Order: sequence, then C-alpha cells, then structure tokens
Amino acid sequence: MLKQREFWLVMAASLSLGVFGVLLAVWGNPENSGICVSCFLENSAGALGLHGNERMQYLRPELIGFVLGAMGSSLAFREFRSRGGSAPMGRLLAGFFLIVGCAVFIGCPIKLFLRLTAGDLTALLAFVGLAGGVWLGLRSLAAGVHFGAATPQKGGAGWVVPGLFVLLLVFLLAQPSFVLFSNRGSAAEHAPLLVSLGVGLLVGVLAQRSRFCITGGLRDGLLMGLRAPLFWGLMVFVVAAALANLSVGRFEPGLYGQPGAHLDHVWSILGMALVGWVSVLIGGCPFRQLIKSGEGDADAGLVVVGMLAGAALVQGWGLAGTAAGVPFYGKVAVVIGFGLVFVTGLVMRERPA
Repeated sequence: MLKQREFWLVMAASLSLGVFGVLLAVWGNPENSGICVSCFLENSAGALGLHGNERMQYLRPELIGFVLGAMGSSLAFREFRSRGGSAPMGRLLAGFFLIVGCAVFIGCPIKLFLRLTAGDLTALLAFVGLAGGVWLGLRSLAAGVHFGAATPQKGGAGWVVPGLFVLLLVFLLAQPSFVLFSNRGSAAEHAPLLVSLGVGLLVGVLAQRSRFCITGGLRDGLLMGLRAPLFWGLMVFVVAAALANLSVGRFEPGLYGQPGAHLDHVWSILGMALVGWVSVLIGGCPFRQLIKSGEGDADAGLVVVGMLAGAALVQGWGLAGTAAGVPFYGKVAVVIGFGLVFVTGLVMRERPA
C-alpha cells in the first residue's frame, strides 16, 4: 500500500484538510468551523436571499474552491465525465436530509472531527451516531438497496453545477447588491477571501485526485480494516487537526460551553446517524458530493442542489440546532428523514429473482 501513488494522494488530501480546517478558523472563520460544508451552505443560501437569517449570509469561498478545484483537476487529468441519471428525486431528497442531520448536530462530518480534535466532547457521541449510520448504510447495501448506476449523459448535464459555482464566484468577486453579506453573527466571521478561495481550490484538487471522503473512510475501515487507504486518510486527518489545534492553543477539552455545540446528545447521535446512513447510500459525505459534482457527476450535482435547498429551509423553518438545543421541528425533520430512508430502502431494494 505504501508504494501506491493513490495512498499518498489520500494522505496529502487528508493532511491538508486537517491542517487548513484548523488554520482557517485561526485566520478568521468561526471557532471549530474552519471547514464545515453544511454551515457554509447555510451561509451561502442566506447570501443568495434563500432565507432571512441575517447572521448566516456569506458566499463561502471555500465551497466555490472545492467544486472549481475538482473541476480543474478532472479536466487536467481527463477525468471530467458528464454522467448521471440514477434516482434523481431520491438524490435530491437525500441532499435535503443530509443538511437536516448536519444542522441538528451543528456541523458536517468534517466539522464533527474538527470539534472533537479541539476538545469538544459533545462531538464524541455524534461520532458514535455517524459510525452507526455508516454501519446501517452498509447493511442496507448488503441487503440490495442502491440508487442505481450513473450512465453517460448527453447535453452537458455535468456542467450545470460547476457552472453554478462559476456564477457564485462572479457574485463573490463583484458583490452585486442582491447578494447579502452579514455584518454580525457567524457568517460575518471569515478568513480573507483569497486565502479561503486558495485553500478551497487546493483541497478541491487533492480531494478529486484522492477520492477522499469522511464517511468513505469509516465505511472502508469497517469493511477492510487497516488495509483501507481511506481509513488511514481519516486517521491522518484526525491526527493533523489535533496537532494543529494543540500547536495554536485551541485545544480546550470539555463538555460544557463549547463553541457551536449543544447538550441534546440524543439528537446529535440521531442527526449524524442519518448523515452516515444517507452518505453511504449515495456514495459519499456532503464534502464528497461537492467534489464529485465538480467532476461532472450530475447525480452528485442533484445532491448538492438538495443540500442547498436544505440549507435554506433549515434556517427558514428554524430546524437547525443552536447552543440552546434542538428545536422541536428539527427533531421531527430527523424522524421524517429516518422514515424516508427506511421506505426508500424497501422500495429500491433489489430482490433475488
């Protein structure tokens, strides 16, 4: 494994994600949120006027960098393929409930580990939920549940989401009057634009080349143990983030008073279990969906559109968790998400002839 180029690409991607995930918070992003796909999507949805939370409005350059970095890399290495066509509505809903699960916990799987490596012990139980969700996903796949295989697409379907993110880059640089920017709250905290964009592009390139994915690391670890490069990548990501937090003095172990956290542990577990289950079924965590959409995967692009809609609605409908806890309708949304995933499994399960 050590002689394989793919292994070292995974190491480079995971190392950069861990180190820059901490440094971006040092450079201005919210504490423990140097990189958080779900939080950043909620910020971006607010910037486009898709919800009215004035504290959550900023077009996050990191997201734009992830997608455009993956697009540039896949074009350079001739891996850009316009493909898709498998269970589009299922994937759209999957994207929505990915964000519901993340918002209830307050963070995507990347932020879960960034919180954990900064000493936030509330994230420990969420990790148990995420691992349990990945296990449920594997059991579902073993039972024959899957969304179908992507096929080559005509008409440039794979360009739609990369094109959307090019448009977002134009909006970010030109800052037209209809794009909103918070002057208070977490969205007002951000690293310098060009720094964030540069980090996003670098991580996007490395993630495209390596196929690095948080839930993919857990999945492969459960399936293959220490023989799985993605599992080793996840370990390197955790160690790199922990060392970075220690070196910049941001390691504060404890259960109470952690930034961007609450004590509704049951709902943190359930929210991340939903994220883990859905991620395995659709082939990757929220971060991986962004990278795949940059490669021309229209199926992942639909998940990204679903995540953007979910980011707007969790803020607009008040579903997201806060330091005070998880709101009632956020809990209802998680339960509905589990119900839909279960029903989807029944409907999409292939039975032996």
